[in-house]
Amino acid sequence: MSKKEEAVAPVEEGNVDQIRDIIFGAQMRDYEKRFSRLEERVLNEATLLRSEISSRLDALESYIKQEIGSVLDQLSIERGEREDDTRHASDELSKKSSEAEKKLTQLQTSMNQGQSELRESLLKQSKSLSSDIQMVRDTLSSSLDRSVEELRDDKADRKALADMFTEVAMRLNGEFKVNNDDA
Repeated sequence: MSKKEEAVAPVEEGNVDQIRDIIFGAQMRDYEKRFSRLEERVLNEATLLRSEISSRLDALESYIKQEIGSVLDQLSIERGEREDDTRHASDELSKKSSEAEKKLTQLQTSMNQGQSELRESLLKQSKSLSSDIQMVRDTLSSSLDRSVEELRDDKADRKALADMFTEVAMRLNGEFKVNNDDA
């Protein structure tokens, strides 16, 4: 570019700006004011939105913390109740087990005593039966002895029987004579 062109170029550029300012200047300033107000409004709205979102998030966080705390409290209460129930059930089971052991011990003692009494009763009955059997045996033995004695007394002795048959035979033959002195 030549010097003239260079000198004309800044002048033309300045002229173009002036022309532009004349033609569009009022509108541009109006647009700049509008953009400025719009930008300010957007910034205010964004600030309000941030503030509202922040307060809502804080409220939501507070609500969630409160709900979590409530759930944790409820869980803690339920855990405590379950522990109490478990402890109560354990105590009850221990008590029932102890009672069952006592009853079992009493039953074993009762059975042992019953067995002892049964053995003792059987021994007494056995002794009584043995005694009764001995008494019956003695009675039968003495009765048998008496019967044998009576049979001995009543039976004829072989020699006496032989003498008697001899006497009868002699009488029948007429060889024996009876003395009437005895009569």
